[in-house]
Amino acid sequence: MSTKSSIAESNLTPNQIVSQLDKYIIGQKDAKKSVAIALRNRLRRQNVSDELRDEIMPNNIIMIGPTGVGKTEIARRLAKLARAPFVKVEASKFTEVGYVGRDVESMIRDLVDQSVAMVRSERSEEVREKAALLVEERLLDILLPPVASSHDSGNEESGDEEGNETPASDHQDKSLELNRRSRKKMLERLRNGKLEDRQIEMDISGDSPGGMMQVFGPLGQMEEIGGIMQDLMSGLPRKKKKRRVSIAEARKLLEQEEVQKLIDMESVVKEAINKVEQSGIVFIDEIDKIASPSTGAGGKGPDVSREGVQRDLLPIVEGSNVATKHGMVKTDHVLFIASGAFHVAKPSDLIPELQGRFPIRVELKSLTEEDFYLILTQPDNALIKQYSALLGTEGVDLTFSEGAIREIARIAAKVNESVENIGARRLHTIMTNLLEELMFNIPENFSDDRVEIDETMVKEKLNHVVADRDLSQYIL
Repeated sequence: MSTKSSIAESNLTPNQIVSQLDKYIIGQKDAKKSVAIALRNRLRRQNVSDELRDEIMPNNIIMIGPTGVGKTEIARRLAKLARAPFVKVEASKFTEVGYVGRDVESMIRDLVDQSVAMVRSERSEEVREKAALLVEERLLDILLPPVASSHDSGNEESGDEEGNETPASDHQDKSLELNRRSRKKMLERLRNGKLEDRQIEMDISGDSPGGMMQVFGPLGQMEEIGGIMQDLMSGLPRKKKKRRVSIAEARKLLEQEEVQKLIDMESVVKEAINKVEQSGIVFIDEIDKIASPSTGAGGKGPDVSREGVQRDLLPIVEGSNVATKHGMVKTDHVLFIASGAFHVAKPSDLIPELQGRFPIRVELKSLTEEDFYLILTQPDNALIKQYSALLGTEGVDLTFSEGAIREIARIAAKVNESVENIGARRLHTIMTNLLEELMFNIPENFSDDRVEIDETMVKEKLNHVVADRDLSQYIL
């Protein structure tokens, strides 16, 4: 399997990537441009000659900006566009080797697990049609077992010396023909969905023999040993138990079994590791939390050294071999995107070696009142569209006037300035408080099928809270 053919990279140009990100993220053009170039470079690298391909290292990115401005969303949407294995981790969850907690290599193990799941899902879709046919045959065998023919029975005395069939054999063949016709009719009923509620008895695979096994020890070793033990136990035969289920439920259970039989897990793991090594993306959030500020409050890190975590992280980002339950994985060409608010510490407070592994720095800007308005209205997943869709399931048409949307944006910007700037997350709390009574009363105590939120309603509901600064800290 060649590297080029095995990696299903997105073929989007940088401009197209930015256009796709614009559907979900408002502003932050510089950050979008940087990640778009980084993603396109990964595709370009696949087309470089073999001699140079391994020499081209990914340009890791560090995004700097306050909370709620789109750092995580950019990384998450980028992974979807790339169709690449992606994990998001928080740097503050890791501890230095020797301490109790997660070790930094676990992010690569998580990335491999995610990649295996992704490839297995793709392979499952490829064989699902074939599996469905096999499931039909198994269901038919349960509903109407086939009759063995005289040729299959192994009875050599069923005919006379000249090979003529006896009446007994003739009767058996008639039974066979009748059985075939019955199975054909049963198959038609099965495909037309007329038997979905019918109850049948079938053997169901029980839990794996090692399902309750626990492995104790340092967390990194525990994950690795636990994974190995789980793989060993999965190869052992599972107990079967009789159970009565509907045809619909039996179809799902049997399809899982047949899909599993049709998939070659060895090739799945091989392709998954290749995906990780060539196109994997790790998003490290809150990297500023492991930077020891040189001045100001908190000049020294906690007992579990922040610098120790950075030094453990360095070889992973630089490129090293990580042992996983699926085998060794090279991290040389994994793309790392880090982000942090850097309120207390600065990017320069990271150890110099780690700074050098994140050559591209992008600063994301705080959101303005106009940004909030655009966030509420433009993205495909805009909050107003989400709430309208939610109430639409109850038969209520929820709409917002232009003035109402502008007022919500103004309040979000004002509260962020006066209380604490949490970016676009402020809109979630404001919308929740604005629509709380409405969401609670629908459907029992609400008879209208149309609701319009106007500017007056927004002011009446929220302005007294905004005016009370002490109260707004808890409500908004």
